[in-house]
Amino acid sequence: MAGQANSRDVVPRPDGSWAVTRPGGRRALFTASTQSEAVRRAGELLQRDGGGELRIHGVDGQVRDQRTISPGNDPVPPKG
Repeated sequence: MAGQANSRDVVPRPDGSWAVTRPGGRRALFTASTQSEAVRRAGELLQRDGGGELRIHGVDGQVRDQRTISPGNDPVPPKG
């Protein structure tokens, strides 16, 4: 999966907790009781691993937000 090596997803779990996973991965790298805690930890993991893309899923499983964690490569950097 080229291009996704430094990506992480924050996804809901059936028990109501949240997991940080790699795209297509079944095992959680980290679990948390709140989505915000999982997002924070996923950002730390990505930053430690050289940056990348963080996708945050809602309780319905759909991606609701995507962030580039530096020093990731943002395909559409802000102007100015």
